[in-house]
Amino acid sequence: MAKVLVLYYSTYGHVETMANAVAEGARSVPGTTADIKRVPELVPEEIARKSHYKLDQPAPIAQVADLKEYDAIIVGTPTRFGNMASQMKNFFDQAGGLWATDALVGKVGSVFTSTATPHGGQESTILATHTVLLHFGLVVVGLPYTYKGQMDPSIVQGGSPYGASTIAGGQGQLQPTEGDLAAARFQGAHVAAIAAKLAA
Repeated sequence: MAKVLVLYYSTYGHVETMANAVAEGARSVPGTTADIKRVPELVPEEIARKSHYKLDQPAPIAQVADLKEYDAIIVGTPTRFGNMASQMKNFFDQAGGLWATDALVGKVGSVFTSTATPHGGQESTILATHTVLLHFGLVVVGLPYTYKGQMDPSIVQGGSPYGASTIAGGQGQLQPTEGDLAAARFQGAHVAAIAAKLAA
């Protein structure tokens, strides 16, 4: 049995939608529980509302101490200039105590993301987040090519061997495709299966 945390930040709801699909995939593995939590918003509420941030997300706010309670942590973050959003980085920057005590060493880590355009940092954001997970000692897992959906060049979609992703559009006008959601579910199940084996 494995306990999976889907930890995300979502400005406009795209990563939130992907997070739900990742959790759905994780829960499809027998004996797996998957919780969805989000990191705190750093933007003042007045500015966030004026910028049309999606503030009504039902996922509870995560605490740094929560991380040590799970066998796997699947991180979802939008891209900010080819890297994770500052809200997610701020959360991990507060986890020095967990790093100092090796509390996350040996757990499974994985990443998914969202960008405005196909080449807006999908791969670099995931890889940069992998670096953070490796510093904490997590065993990094991606989206292997056993998920054949990422091999289809006939449609515009996210996804790479590093992790699931989606294209939001410059104004956030797009939503995750069924292919994006399928990749997210596959990644969630893949991570959960590996975490169960390591936890056995």
